[in-house]
Amino acid sequence: MENINLNRQELENIYGKISPFEFKNKLIELATTSNQKSTRTLLDAGRGNPNWLAATPREAFFTFGHFAITESRFSWDDGDLTGLPKKTGIYERFCAYVENNSTMPGINTLKNIIDYGINELKFIPDDFLHELTDAIIGDNYPFPDRMLIHIEKIVKEYLKREMRYDTQKGGDFNVFAVEGATAAMCYIFDSLIANNLLLKGDKIAIMTPVFTPYLEIPHLPRYEFEVEYINSNSVDEKGEHTWQCSDEELKKLANPDIKALFVVNPSNPPSVAISEGCVSKLVDIVNNHNPNLMIISDDVYGTFIHGFESLMAKLPYNTIGTYSYSKYFGVTGWRLGTIALHEENVFDKLIKELPYSIRKRTNRRYADMNPIPEDVSFIDRIVADSRQVALNHTAGLSTPQQVQMAFFSAFTLIDKEDNYKNKTIDICHKRKKLLFDSLEIEMIDNPNDACYYTQFDLLEWARKNHGDEFANYLSENYKPVDILFDLAEQSSIVLLGGGGFAGPEWSIRISLANLYDEAYSTIGIALKKILDDYVTKWQKSFS
Repeated sequence: MENINLNRQELENIYGKISPFEFKNKLIELATTSNQKSTRTLLDAGRGNPNWLAATPREAFFTFGHFAITESRFSWDDGDLTGLPKKTGIYERFCAYVENNSTMPGINTLKNIIDYGINELKFIPDDFLHELTDAIIGDNYPFPDRMLIHIEKIVKEYLKREMRYDTQKGGDFNVFAVEGATAAMCYIFDSLIANNLLLKGDKIAIMTPVFTPYLEIPHLPRYEFEVEYINSNSVDEKGEHTWQCSDEELKKLANPDIKALFVVNPSNPPSVAISEGCVSKLVDIVNNHNPNLMIISDDVYGTFIHGFESLMAKLPYNTIGTYSYSKYFGVTGWRLGTIALHEENVFDKLIKELPYSIRKRTNRRYADMNPIPEDVSFIDRIVADSRQVALNHTAGLSTPQQVQMAFFSAFTLIDKEDNYKNKTIDICHKRKKLLFDSLEIEMIDNPNDACYYTQFDLLEWARKNHGDEFANYLSENYKPVDILFDLAEQSSIVLLGGGGFAGPEWSIRISLANLYDEAYSTIGIALKKILDDYVTKWQKSFS
């Protein structure tokens, strides 16, 4: 018993002082130790890695890889050594391959993907097939380094459909293929500094709650930004969080001293998209009060909401959009993501407006890329900065990764009825309902809710179900870490505290993506039992 109390004290001492993801590992150790004394299964709902994957586009990818090897042997076959694929006649050979291998996994999807590129995007067949074949073999450096030509066009169509990137309103945009949205954020932060768009000590804004690393990065010695938090503090008529920003919070962005806004939309952990009303207010503030505001929006959870629109659609001039394929397709290990920026954008404008002395310095940075360095666009500067500029010729996402990205994108584009999308959305909503039913909480239908995570405010629950007196008792006698500890120690359940995401101190984050359906009933039952135990202790305290 003394050992358990010591562990609790140790966890209390580090709670809130380290990343919630690092704290989660401590809870896993506790849950695993407790688990060894029982037959319980460890339920880790602390991380957002989904437990599903898109199998069909993967089958198409691996089957296409087999075709690519046959092409290399067609070119030059010396046993273990083969040659490079030849372009002339490659589409005709592909058609023959499809006809002769009709039972290969994913072959029909593969044919449909190729047909989509040729029929819908008007690709020249041999050019398209050769790019994909050479890319999946991975025998050449990525060229263009920002993204392969045909693949970029497919991915752009995907982003227009799923994120609603608006070429009618914002004009054409370019895409940089990167190793997931986290890599995208690292590259963007670095290029903003490298190009003097942000300087140490500059004021930026972050919408909260937010993915913890976005809270940590601005305070690193390399950046040391002054941060203004735009809090999602609105509540509904029942006093429950809507995870939207009030007008007062959004008005903070009217301050022109705030140079950049970082957003995860839909949010993490609440996984709720910014409402139409809040977006309208944000558009008004940018257009009329802070027209040079640079917006960096991470839209990874957007695919889990029907009709989602990125800020790239509403503020295309001011926004740079990042997206990761990891959650929707179950490919966190592939590291697939994009940075997208319209050709007409505030980033390039601000670079041109920098004082001559600063522009002269940055021109030297990119001088080896272009005889006129000032003509290098911001997105191409991001590409170069990702390899310290000097190694720009080896920049770019690996070409096999780009092919898989294209196949995921085309798979979605040919799915006219959104069958895959509906399945993933249904999974998340079903799990949230199972969780809420077991907690005996009404699940309100919210079209902005991605249901990829849920953020559950324990004090809000306490007030709603047992009044202010119990909520005060809970906050005065316990800490949020107590709930997390009890769940891990008693039930081998691991959750994350919401405070580490700049959310309400007494909130917890539950991933609805990474465990099987029945686990969420188990989590809800265990959490409610602990809360009911606290209620019983409170009732006894004044009986």
